[in-house]
Order: sequence, then structure tokens, then C-alpha cells
Amino acid sequence: MSYAIIRNTKYKRENLKGIFRHNERKNQNYSNKNIDKEKSYLNYALKSPKYSYEKEFDRIRKEYNLKGQIKTVSNIACEYIITSDKQFFEKIGQEETKRYFKTAYQFVAEYKDLGEQYILSAQVHNDEETPHLHLIFLPVVHKKDKKGNDIDKLACSEFWKEKDSYRRLQNAFYDYMVSHNFKLERGLPKEETNRQHLDLKEFKQITNFENTKETLKNIKLELPEVPDIKDFKRLSFNRDEKILEEIIKPKDEVIEKLYQANVTLQEKLSRQANIIDEAEKYQKERNSIIADNRELHNQVSNIKAEYKKKEFDIEWKYKSKIKILEKENTHLHKIIDKFYETIDKFILWVCHKFGVGESKELVRNFEKETRTFIDPQKQLKREELENDYELSK
Repeated sequence: MSYAIIRNTKYKRENLKGIFRHNERKNQNYSNKNIDKEKSYLNYALKSPKYSYEKEFDRIRKEYNLKGQIKTVSNIACEYIITSDKQFFEKIGQEETKRYFKTAYQFVAEYKDLGEQYILSAQVHNDEETPHLHLIFLPVVHKKDKKGNDIDKLACSEFWKEKDSYRRLQNAFYDYMVSHNFKLERGLPKEETNRQHLDLKEFKQITNFENTKETLKNIKLELPEVPDIKDFKRLSFNRDEKILEEIIKPKDEVIEKLYQANVTLQEKLSRQANIIDEAEKYQKERNSIIADNRELHNQVSNIKAEYKKKEFDIEWKYKSKIKILEKENTHLHKIIDKFYETIDKFILWVCHKFGVGESKELVRNFEKETRTFIDPQKQLKREELENDYELSK
């Protein structure tokens, strides 16, 4: 079963600049070869800082009036790296992986009543071998001052004052994640295991990986045969005893020491070979993930192209519809213009036919008596004003 992994690191102010550039992916190039810049688009933030970590620290400290003396040697921020193993994330899938990190984020906000306001940044990295969360927070404790007032104090030593602080952290994190239906085992802090967590680059440097690998390919361990001292005795029978004591026995002791040294060397090289095999296995797994992600990237590109085509089709349909409407609108304008022209002719015909006065006078009388404008635009405006007046009562 997979482990619930949470590790803590403490930082002084001088460390924040470099951590900021790494976590927020501000660098153009990285010495860590495990970072695949082609997958940077898969990274996302659960909380992004407004400014650099240093400026964000100053802003939060001022905004929440944090107490506590800060010296040059003081640890002012902590970082949790939260993860599990690659197989765990592959098994639960993308959506559950997102829920895993969101749940871990909530755990940090609640642990020791820290408060989300003191989480400076939370970045999920998917551009390395295993998904993981970098969460920077200020180690704030809630207490009372000498007058009995509630205060928030920035104090890393008090936040981690218990001797078994990291064991408590591991237990609390494990319990929290399991309570949210993640099937995990409890991870052990490095204080208990005495193990250092090294990345592949550091491991290769420490073990002289490349040279050892080449040596193991070519080495043939040939152990010298240890002669039986009795054989020498038979050969030296009736000869000078000095040959036995001064030549044969010393040589025998040298050969025995050589043999034991070679046995020890063989054991060490065998262990080294097993370690290198493990490193190569993880390297192959990493290459497989990179290939899978490139395939996913290609699928995303194909989906984008498909949606682009659909967008073009929709745009073309709307443009066709607009042209039809514009044509209909032009036709309606012609009808309205023709209607105005016909009305004018009709009024003139009525005046002439029935001996009525001027057409303008006829129009004015009609509009006055019926409270209706011949011009439909004026009539519509009048009706709108009357409706507004009725609604305002």
C-alpha cells in the first residue's frame, strides 16, 4: 500500500528568493533534470502569492500584526512537501489526485489552528516524476500576551517545540487523509528512519553512478586460489626451514588477506549494482511518464484543433444568419418608406376628393382628435412615455 508523505523544511529570509523562483517556476532553466518544461502547463496553484515570498511575508506580518522578534538567523517560514508514490496517483486518477492535494491543503490550514491566511503559497507540480505539493506557510502560534490579550506570534521554535513534533505531524496527516477516504499507510519521518531523501541527481553524484555502472559492466572478479600450506610442506620436506617460515608463510598470509578483501569488495559491488538497477528502473518509469504526457499533450492539441473547427463553423453560420437578417431588414425599410409615400398620397387624394382644406391641417386635426400620430415612430415614443408614467405612479 502507498504512504501518506509529508515533509517539513524551515527557511530563513535569505532562502526565500531561491525557493520562490523554484516553486513558482520563475526560472528559464533548472539544474534538476527531472523537471520537464514541456509539462509545466500541468502545474497549478491552490494558492498563489501576490508578490515574491519576501514581500508576501512582510505584507502578511504587517496586515495581521504578528508579534515575535525576527533576527537574521531566525527561521521565518516553513515548507511542507506533500506527496505519495507514483503508483498511488496513477491508480486514483487526475480528479482524485486534485482532491488529495486540496484535502492536504485544508489539513495544513487546520493543523494547530494555523489559519489559511498564514499559508503563503501552495503549488502543485506535475512536471516532475511524481506529483507533489509545495506549501509555504508562516509558523504562527496563537497565545496571550502578559495582559491577557489574544495575539498571533511568528515563532518557528514554538510551533515545533514538542520533541516529537514531526511524529505528531505524520500521525495527524495520516489520520486526516484516511478520514477523507484515501487508502494510505502512515509515512515515517526521517528522524525515525535516519534516511535522507535524495533526488536522482544527488544520488548519482554520491555513488559515482556513471563510473560504477561502467566498472560493473567490465569487471570480472577473479579470486586467487589459496594454497594449502600442507602442499608447501611436502615440497619443502627435508629443506631449509627458513624457506617455510620466511617465504611460504608470509605469502600465505598475504594471499588470505587478498582473498578476504576481494570478498568484501564483491559484496559492496553487488549492493551497488542493486542500487543502480533500482535507479535505472525509476529512470525508465520517468521516461514512460514523459511519453504518456506527450501523448496526452498531442490529444489536447487535437481537441483544440477540433474545437477551432467547430468555432469556425459556428461563426460561419452566424455570419450567414446575419446576412439574411440584414437582407430582410433592408426589405422592411423599403416597405416602410413605401408606406409613408402611400399615406402622403392618400391624404392628398382625400383632401382633393372631398374638398377638405390643406393636407397638413387634416393631419393635425386627425392627430388631435384621435391622439394618434400618423408617424409610427412618434406614436411608439408617445406610448412608451405613457407606459413609463403609469409605472411610476
